[in-house]
Amino acid sequence: MSSFLLQWLAIILARKNVAERSGHPANMKKSKTEKRVSIIGNAIWLLATLYSIFLPFQLGTAWFYIGLPVFLVGLLILAVATVNFATTPAEKPVTQGIYYFSRHPLYLSMFIIYIGTGIATASWVFFLLGIANIFWIRTEVLVEERYCLEKYSDFYREYMDRTPRWIGIPK
Repeated sequence: MSSFLLQWLAIILARKNVAERSGHPANMKKSKTEKRVSIIGNAIWLLATLYSIFLPFQLGTAWFYIGLPVFLVGLLILAVATVNFATTPAEKPVTQGIYYFSRHPLYLSMFIIYIGTGIATASWVFFLLGIANIFWIRTEVLVEERYCLEKYSDFYREYMDRTPRWIGIPK
């Protein structure tokens, strides 16, 4: 789970406007329910991160050899999406690179990393924490899409029409 901390550090060390753009801008509106889901989701993420410190990989087992490639795919998506995010001008939405195939590759990578880690450590608790985060991720995605529609209007609507939310071949 330290990969997310490294990603956060990379964004902070990038250009100033990139760090300001990451996270949730102050003018991004959330309903009370969305705020509650966000708090619960962040708590689950924090618990999973802390819990992952104590999880040993099941080296030499089928679990490890199945989970490791899944984790590495998630890590690769995370790295590429972070670079795409950091190199896009702050006044434009990120639509290039892996964002061409997924509107939310950072969230997608988080889910894949959780699942891969859960499998590689043979931890059903961690695997279930990853599944539980789907509800938080979905809520965050809807809030972010609403915000991007307000900020970038027709340009973002066209992007939504041609690019899958999670992953796929654009229209």
